[in-house]
Amino acid sequence: AMLTELAMKRIREDQQGFNSVYMMLDSGARGSKEQIRQLTGMRGLMAKPKKSTAGGGEIIENPILSNFKEGLSILEYFISTHGARKGLADTALKTADAGYLTRRLVDVSQDVIINIDDCETLRGIAVESLKKNEEVVETLGERILGRVSLHDVHNPLTDELLLTAGQQILEADVKNIEASPVEKIEVRSALTCEAEKGICAKCYGRNLSTNKMVQRGEAVGVVAAQSIGEPGTQLTLRTFHVGGIAGNISEDNKLVAKFDGTAEIEDLRTVKGEDGDGKAANIVISRTSEIKIVDPNTGITLSTNNIPYGSQLFIKNGAKIKNGDVVCQWDPYNGVIVSEFPGKIAYENIEQGITYQVEIDEQTGFQEKVISESRNKKLIPTLLIMNSKDEVTRSYNLPVGSHLMVDDGDKIKEGKTLVKIPRKSAKAGDITGGLPRVTELFEARNPSNPAVVSEIDGVVSFGKIKRGNREIIIESKLGEIKKYLVKLSNQILVQENDYVRAGMPLSDGSITPEDILSIKGPSAVQQYLVNEVQEVYRLQGVKINDKHFEVVVRQMMRKVRIEDPGDTIFLENQLVHKSDFISENDQIFGKKVVLEASESENLKPGMIITARELRDENSVLRRADKALVEARDAVAATATPILQGITRASLQTKSFISAASFQETTKVLNEAAVSGKVDTLEGLKENVIVGHKIPAGTGMRDYESIIVGSKEEYDEIMARKEALKF
Repeated sequence: AMLTELAMKRIREDQQGFNSVYMMLDSGARGSKEQIRQLTGMRGLMAKPKKSTAGGGEIIENPILSNFKEGLSILEYFISTHGARKGLADTALKTADAGYLTRRLVDVSQDVIINIDDCETLRGIAVESLKKNEEVVETLGERILGRVSLHDVHNPLTDELLLTAGQQILEADVKNIEASPVEKIEVRSALTCEAEKGICAKCYGRNLSTNKMVQRGEAVGVVAAQSIGEPGTQLTLRTFHVGGIAGNISEDNKLVAKFDGTAEIEDLRTVKGEDGDGKAANIVISRTSEIKIVDPNTGITLSTNNIPYGSQLFIKNGAKIKNGDVVCQWDPYNGVIVSEFPGKIAYENIEQGITYQVEIDEQTGFQEKVISESRNKKLIPTLLIMNSKDEVTRSYNLPVGSHLMVDDGDKIKEGKTLVKIPRKSAKAGDITGGLPRVTELFEARNPSNPAVVSEIDGVVSFGKIKRGNREIIIESKLGEIKKYLVKLSNQILVQENDYVRAGMPLSDGSITPEDILSIKGPSAVQQYLVNEVQEVYRLQGVKINDKHFEVVVRQMMRKVRIEDPGDTIFLENQLVHKSDFISENDQIFGKKVVLEASESENLKPGMIITARELRDENSVLRRADKALVEARDAVAATATPILQGITRASLQTKSFISAASFQETTKVLNEAAVSGKVDTLEGLKENVIVGHKIPAGTGMRDYESIIVGSKEEYDEIMARKEALKF
């Protein structure tokens, strides 16, 4: 990065900015900083060619030192051609993928049309500025522009009204908000809209093509699908100029304060230890520490960061810090396990050739002990720390691939690094990671190595080992106990007696959307999906408004699974449309179910009647001195929200015509025929197929009965109306 900056600076000052290469770049006609760097600096590290879609993407060790101006050596040229060829082959393959993604997106969201102006919901989503490593990627203002605020927003310092509930947030409002210390704002969103069909104008906000509030009849679903799908075809063409250059290698290794203020640290446990140079240092041994930087005058939190385990902490809780102070630093290339107690090391099941191999480090020439997977699954390599009485004070499990830094029988102080676990070298950021990742998210697939996630808040303890799995037990304050099994080859992210919160991963890997849904609820999973997909596009430098993703994610969460049908027409475990579920429950609300008909002529046991019908019937029976009807309150159904991938969601739309025209035609039509479905032709596709006007824009059904007359006629009618008023 420094090299690029330096080259850019030189080229900018050359010939008073009239350097022809610079002009090309600066005018935006062709080329990027990266390419200029390859012309003048050096090509840098290259990604290995990928074998098929799976492995690969690692980085070739020796960088290409030459640039295109000096010319490349034979070997360098050979490595480079790889990139270019790969680019061409990729392009051909991926256009198809991108097109198919667009088709699925259009299919799932085609029936989202703006149907009403305001659904009057009380729910919304909280929006804050997006940060990545404390760098603001997207400001709060950019994210809320053109949305509708859910509440009135006041400036906390002056109590001046910044936003009115239910009003569109305009450019002027955004300026006021950026100037105020407001960090979070709740806005209306497609995710929380409660319109029966389609979504309402207030929840959607501004129409991005006109910059005015969206009008009724706008087919926002198709717009959203195309907005997400269209860059997909471009993204495929991106890799190919840079030709597989590996980026983002130098990981961060320290946390720097971005604001002046007071430090507040939560959940902190440290031990006194030594850093690499033998100086005393505070080593963090808690895994959930957060540092907040608080403005001392107003008490507003300016930033929050996690403090990683094993890092050296340089500041104390409650200390005043300035912008640019280093809070903590850590080893960017290795995860570590740090001793919490002084004592003597003992090995358990750590044997050469069985559970560890001795490898010689290429750079330093030192021998290192590296834990390997043993054939015998019962042998768990473990480090024990003994105290002076030879009792075990602490044991640490060692994941496969970790490097031992201490020998059997060593005496150690607290804060000593016992084990280093190398982090995998950064993969080359490439849209190949992009499109499949987008597909994976939209199809709600579970990743290949999912993390085990805690479902409750509580304290961790380790159980036995069963069949190559380590048991992790979590006990909450209320005494609830949950047990999880984690494969021994996976790194376990928690230690004995750690406090974990619900939704925290216990092992390495990516969290599955279903876990988020079941633990943190539907709104968390919706926001997770929106943010994750956005992240892929953002890495490519493509800006897409959140609205579009929200519309699609809303469509993925249309269905609920019935847990208990109560007295409704549903069956257990049936998948039902949210709106059907709500209307069925509303219909049964306040009704009575007949238990004993007694001597009534009209009512039979099991009938669902209104309270009034019951009262009338009973008063008739009472007059005739007959036994009264017994009844109980009707029970509503309960359900849990589920997440469906876009393909599943499109195949299960209400409209069978639309589903049949998408995929698996025979299956869809068979099911529709067997269950005697009726298609009410509400979406766009169904209407196109049967040859009607589409119910969007001026084709909306409300406009069909409009009478068109001349202005004179209208004036005459109005005049007559006026005359009738007296």
